[in-house]
Amino acid sequence: MKNPLLLCAALAALAGCTWVKLEDGGAHVRVAYDGRVDGCDKAGEVSVSVKDRIGPYDRNDLKVKDELETLARNQAVSLPADTLVALGEPRNGEQSFAAYRCGSARAANAARRQAPDAPARGKGEEAQTFPVR
Repeated sequence: MKNPLLLCAALAALAGCTWVKLEDGGAHVRVAYDGRVDGCDKAGEVSVSVKDRIGPYDRNDLKVKDELETLARNQAVSLPADTLVALGEPRNGEQSFAAYRCGSARAANAARRQAPDAPARGKGEEAQTFPVR
């Protein structure tokens, strides 16, 4: 190769790229970062892997973790599962997840439990919004 600097620049640019795309079904799979899957049925396990190195260069850890999660969400649909819990941290571009069937109502309840409590309102009380100028 005539210009090794150009090769290094190209490899460094590729190291930051994301090649894994979230599919439509995977968009409906949530990741329970807190591990709370109360009342859910275990559907199985999903193991995924991506390249964590390109030649001598390490890829960005956050990008690798994001791609592993995206792949796991895409694969969970085939079990079928709607919730994932990581079974450990990514290692050498590989990660395993436990897959659960929680149902949309259970997932909505879990999201509500994580949200701050809204003040109770009496009957007939409605919220009003006003434009900010």
